[in-house]
Amino acid sequence: MKISEEKKKYIVDLLNPMLEEMVAECIHKMPSDPVPFMLDWLETKKVSDEDRMLSPEEKARLVEENAKLESNMVKVKSEMQEAAKLVSAGGGNKDDDEEEEEDDDADDEPPPDFFRDQPTKARASVSAEAYGEWNAKKAFVPPVIAKTDEQKERLKSCLAKSFLFSNLEDQDMTIVIGAMKEVVAEASQRVINQGDTGDFLFVIESGKLNCVIKTAEGEEKVVKTCESGDVFGELALLYNCPRAASVDATEKSVLWQLDRDTFNNIVKEAAQKKRQRYDNFLAKVPLLASMDAYERSQLADALKVETFVDGAAVCKQGEPGTKFYLIEEGEAIALKNGSQVMAYTVGDYFGELALIRNQSRAATVQAKGPARLLSIDSKAFKRLLNVNDLLERSNKYT
Repeated sequence: MKISEEKKKYIVDLLNPMLEEMVAECIHKMPSDPVPFMLDWLETKKVSDEDRMLSPEEKARLVEENAKLESNMVKVKSEMQEAAKLVSAGGGNKDDDEEEEEDDDADDEPPPDFFRDQPTKARASVSAEAYGEWNAKKAFVPPVIAKTDEQKERLKSCLAKSFLFSNLEDQDMTIVIGAMKEVVAEASQRVINQGDTGDFLFVIESGKLNCVIKTAEGEEKVVKTCESGDVFGELALLYNCPRAASVDATEKSVLWQLDRDTFNNIVKEAAQKKRQRYDNFLAKVPLLASMDAYERSQLADALKVETFVDGAAVCKQGEPGTKFYLIEEGEAIALKNGSQVMAYTVGDYFGELALIRNQSRAATVQAKGPARLLSIDSKAFKRLLNVNDLLERSNKYT
């Protein structure tokens, strides 16, 4: 069947990521009737997407309205319960059959479900988050695993390199460090298996591990090598799906294991928002259009945000190249020997030549107005990007 390029792009950019996520969730839950399950999943996703479109002011207003409604509901329930108790305690004239009959009616307690919040199929978003038992968070008590001060310092240094943990508040970081467990993996040891249920993730302190997937032919193929500071096993926790790959240690490695509950309560929400934001941005960059969703998510994890004021130098001609840059917001210009040779805007990239060819910077790049850039260091750049493809496209200064 012939499909136009426009439809192919629609399938790849919009349909495939959504369908993959829905199918993974369906396989994980294995409902007896998948149709209503998938309809409910789509409705929930729609609600979540609509919530993200709300401005902070709208969310604050809706949350305030919900708080008032919840307070009113509690007050009304309390008044009705108190009224029922008063009627019950007051009794009646038992010599008067008519009054006794009326008292019997009044003394009937409300049915058990009378005061229970009723679930609704309406939009269960920020504007409805005060309702429904499903939305109530369970009490969370993080585990605390004893560690020496030396272990805590090592772990804190390791987490600072990680996308998932680098922006945690001090209090949350303390909880995460307390909950993590040190695990030593020997060379050739399989740490997790493809298809298993994921109850924890790992952060690598030292060593190397290969991520391996099983092909349709039954062969195992290495798709990624993880090193110090990298995280693996997080996809099963982020998206509630089975392990996407197996992971084997290629040498003795020191890992830190974090359980699902601590991750979900402390780390998950912020990590999902950040990953989705940058994944959506990367999908619009022509250079990265051929990457699949998993590859983009790994690249998103490695991004660091850097801001520059008008006229500030991002990199200087003649200096060693240590980073690759993408422009998320604003503009920049490239100057060679003082003359402008290139202009950059949102979605453009630069700095790849110095990394690919191990050369000094060919030009100075300055911010033109306030600019927000995403950077990737040399090590992650060469590990996560197709350098040969970049080299073919890189003709800015040649």
